[in-house]
Amino acid sequence: MNNQSQDLLANVSILAGNANPELSQQIARQMGIPLGKVQVGRFSDGEINIEIMENIRGRDIFIIQSTC
Repeated sequence: MNNQSQDLLANVSILAGNANPELSQQIARQMGIPLGKVQVGRFSDGEINIEIMENIRGRDIFIIQSTC
């Protein structure tokens, strides 16, 4: 990866939902950036609970998650 590409990705984070973590890992690996730390769980009433385990303020975020 050249310096211009590295500069563009310096402020990018990829977060994975629980639908396809393998795809998220492959995308992050291909881009040469670590996958963001996220915990996905459920509340007792069945609603989804998502907790981002790192500071993402000011970053460009891409969330990999199926909508189906």
